[in-house]
Amino acid sequence: MFHKILVAIDCSKVSKHVFEKALSLAKLTKANLMIFNVVCPEEDGYLDNSELLNYYEQDKDSEAVKYSEKMLDKFSQPKLEMLYLYTAEATAAGVEVEYKQHIGQPGETICEFARNCQADLIVIGRRRWLSGMEEFVLGRVSNYVLHHTFCSVLIVP
Repeated sequence: MFHKILVAIDCSKVSKHVFEKALSLAKLTKANLMIFNVVCPEEDGYLDNSELLNYYEQDKDSEAVKYSEKMLDKFSQPKLEMLYLYTAEATAAGVEVEYKQHIGQPGETICEFARNCQADLIVIGRRRWLSGMEEFVLGRVSNYVLHHTFCSVLIVP
């Protein structure tokens, strides 16, 4: 049924559950699993703009560029470690697995990557809302993926 399952994860609380669902499906259908993470420069904690302003120069070898690259490495490293752990878990379960990390806007980047790697299914989580009408609304990223991708999407609550 599925040949390649793309599981899009972040470091949220729901990520482990999303990964487990994707792993179960991959085992059941004997599909390959692609574990994917998007580093979004707009996420909290990526750059402290007040510090960056101290390094502003226009030349690409400037302190600002070096600082930005250092912060990107610092920000993406824990996510890469999470990808390594999930990859090891999938391998131990007998599933063919790869992982990738890209920089960009999550929704658009997930859709583009799924198209390029010819995924049959995208498994993605959604943020759990606290109360009210928000409970009926999908997360921003999962909603974007659902409406802009070419393949099937499983949204894990």
